[in-house]
Amino acid sequence: MRGVIKFIIALLIAAVSLVTYWCNTDKNEFTGEEQHVDMTVEQEIALGLQAAPEMAQQYGGLHQDREAAAHVKALGQKLVQSTRVSETPYEFDFHLLADENTVNAFALPGGQIFITAGLLRQLETEGQLAGVLAHEIGHVVARHSAEQLAKAKLTQGLTGAAAIATYDPDNPASRSGAVAAAMVAKLLNMSYGRDDELESDGLAVQLTGNTGYDPRAMMEVMRILEKASGGARGPEFMQTHPNPGNRVAEIQQAIAEEYPQGLPADLIP
Repeated sequence: MRGVIKFIIALLIAAVSLVTYWCNTDKNEFTGEEQHVDMTVEQEIALGLQAAPEMAQQYGGLHQDREAAAHVKALGQKLVQSTRVSETPYEFDFHLLADENTVNAFALPGGQIFITAGLLRQLETEGQLAGVLAHEIGHVVARHSAEQLAKAKLTQGLTGAAAIATYDPDNPASRSGAVAAAMVAKLLNMSYGRDDELESDGLAVQLTGNTGYDPRAMMEVMRILEKASGGARGPEFMQTHPNPGNRVAEIQQAIAEEYPQGLPADLIP
């Protein structure tokens, strides 16, 4: 009898998780895609603003080089104001982090975008910096964080249901079922993250080109990131971000699709 009750409870949890996920949809006005999200743009903005100070502290706070920080902000705002991004309700701000050793850039929901001094130092041209910032802008306007949060709630619900259905307090070996379910949920979310990165690469091609920068600079950024990784990466499928070397081909394809007649000759490298 106890097993039947556990199964019913697990089934109800799974059903509620699935219905909640599939019923919460919204059309992204920037990309035109129907997305599964369960928060408003206003909530995204508030969440990003709330998280920004703590995220900055994890990278040593904001950089003290005011000139470099101002350059990052100005270039970021140029990308926003010169493109359709300016028509979105997001409140973009661009921050240079003090961390000189970490090579990274990331975006929080709602428009808070960060780049480490470690990555900025590796970049060789303004076009490469534009590519990095445009990629992070792409994450924001594509609402990738909101999608990931909705997916995380779904997988958390399904994982919880599986754990309840398979766990037997009298049989410690049954715990392995819950562990396996959690691993599957993690792998699912990793695969979604890979798709998000590739979509942001495509959006960055559009944004950099529309702002007057050569989108091919992004391919050089990928090579810089690949070199910075030192080759110490596991199988590509198991990475949250696609292998930078493999993303070069995707960027080339995006450029060919965006500029079928060839790139303009006066773009900033």
